[in-house]
Amino acid sequence: MMTQPDERAVRFLLQSEEPAIRYLARRDLLDEESGEDADAVLSGPKVSALLAGQRPGEFRAGRGWRSKPGAEFGFGVNPYRYWTGAHWRLVSLVELGIPPHEKRACLAAEQVLGWWASPERVRRVPVIDGLARRCASQEGNALAVCCRLGLADDERVALLASSLISWQWPDGGWNCDASASGRRSSFHESLIPAWGLHEYARLTGDQPARAAADRAAELFLTHQMYRSLSTGLPISRDWLLLHYPPYWHYDILQGLLILIRLGHAADPRLSDAVAIVENQRSADGTWSPGGCWWKPPGSGRDASRGLKAWNAEVVDWGQSGPSEMITLNAMRVLRATSSPIRAA
Repeated sequence: MMTQPDERAVRFLLQSEEPAIRYLARRDLLDEESGEDADAVLSGPKVSALLAGQRPGEFRAGRGWRSKPGAEFGFGVNPYRYWTGAHWRLVSLVELGIPPHEKRACLAAEQVLGWWASPERVRRVPVIDGLARRCASQEGNALAVCCRLGLADDERVALLASSLISWQWPDGGWNCDASASGRRSSFHESLIPAWGLHEYARLTGDQPARAAADRAAELFLTHQMYRSLSTGLPISRDWLLLHYPPYWHYDILQGLLILIRLGHAADPRLSDAVAIVENQRSADGTWSPGGCWWKPPGSGRDASRGLKAWNAEVVDWGQSGPSEMITLNAMRVLRATSSPIRAA
């Protein structure tokens, strides 16, 4: 039977106004197929807002997105603009379970691929002391998103995967720090490429991608998701706080979610991090954010001049109180690492 906190958390998720949240809760927590909610995912307020604002007239087949200086294209900003660009919107959309090959999302993916999957860009990646210095979370998110959208057979997606594999450091991660010694890669830059390579291997059967994802997973597992190898203490206290969306930032909930996707739910080295997440549960059975990396939609540095904040979001994910996505992801983690949640 479901425990009281689990029951309250599931009820909270099933009462969401977002069909995607209801659908994912039923699918991932209760093993129920909810055709009604699945069919309604694209009509949800958050999904609709994330898909809104495209400028399809400026996409030219075979030539990509027009991006001359001063021109607005795609969603009106460059694809990596915090947090309104196509890069970030697509990550949120696939996490909300939009269906593969959704036309508007695939148009946005064209913009993202044009931005990251350029042979010229790949050639410009600096190599210092034999190690590529690259913010690999960028290609990692793009790779994961394109795979979830059903684009894994695109040659540009293959370029993202092969580039990530070639840039991987000896410890299994990635790093963009030009001054780093090479002994340790970055948790922030290593988790998302692991996810992207896993998604690519899952769809294509590519063994080098699978091996690279597993090597990255071992990096996190060796550290029990957050501990220093030399002291046993948290590498960063901020990693113990929960956030949504995480964007490129690392925290233990996002780390656990990705490691579970990679098939490591049974590894006992996850247990400490799982306990930290479980201990942050509120009395009502839900989880709240411990911080956020974004400002609400419409935030502005100078409203009188119409200037928007550089990190204003497209939708309001909630900066305090119960969080639907954090609660969903925490419940996914608890279910995967312990006994299944069962309907009452």
